Amino acid sequence: MSSKLHRPIRIGRIDYTNVWPVFHHFDESALACEAEIVREMPAALNRKLRAGEIDVAAISSFAYGQSSDRYYLLPDLSVSALGRVQSILLFLKSPLEKAIHGKIALTTTSATSVNLLKIIMEKFYGGKPVYEDAEPSLDRMLEHADAALLIGDHAIRASWEKRGYRVLDLGEVWNVWTGHWMTFALWAVRRETADSRPDAVRSIYEALLASKHASESDREPIIRKAINQIGGTRSYWEGYFSNLHHGFAKEQQAGLALYFQYARELGLMDGQPSLTEWPEAKAAYSRKSQVNL
Repeated sequence: MSSKLHRPIRIGRIDYTNVWPVFHHFDESALACEAEIVREMPAALNRKLRAGEIDVAAISSFAYGQSSDRYYLLPDLSVSALGRVQSILLFLKSPLEKAIHGKIALTTTSATSVNLLKIIMEKFYGGKPVYEDAEPSLDRMLEHADAALLIGDHAIRASWEKRGYRVLDLGEVWNVWTGHWMTFALWAVRRETADSRPDAVRSIYEALLASKHASESDREPIIRKAINQIGGTRSYWEGYFSNLHHGFAKEQQAGLALYFQYARELGLMDGQPSLTEWPEAKAAYSRKSQVNL
């Protein structure tokens, strides 16, 4: 027990651009606790947090809903959008009317997006396609499928290539049908870690909030980073980061609750997830809010 209490806190980090505003100014070496960064795709972080291989992570909202009794939410942190998100995209080789009853190739990297697609296909459009998992390569995915789902930077790059496919932005489709926000990822901490090491978790949480506030105050560093590492134009990235929201207030919570409801109705999720915030977060959040007034 002693070694577990004193080992470094393991922090799961996705390197997709949609989480850069929260992580860009985050420096684990400046924390008041010893910490290690574990960089993985969203699906791998989902598994590692559930298994206790990491302690804190940005995970898929769907994965949080599946195991909400094991986690606390770190308040006011998410990846959300009210409409277009530009990085959760369905590429249609066939007409939509055929694809909803045809075959759709799925990226294996994110649970939230895959299940959002199933909700859209089955609940909104009344379809029942066959789904097959595939590596995120658009050409290979569409060799034997009517449509392909890509997320993150794979989706962004593919959207620039103008291959003639119709492209559906799942954030936009969700908003058109429901009028709600869509929350794709949440920051969660294992309850046992938060209960046994609250000071360490507080240090991490305050640093994440500070990084988010710094990015909100000045997007220039992450825009430059995106242009240099991924390509694209300044206007594209300005629009991209403007469309994203990294808080988690009542409006985002209502949209996620509806997503969970639809997932349960389609048999994609069992039980009623609880959006339980870390009990000690309020004091940390209040301090950071006062600093950034």
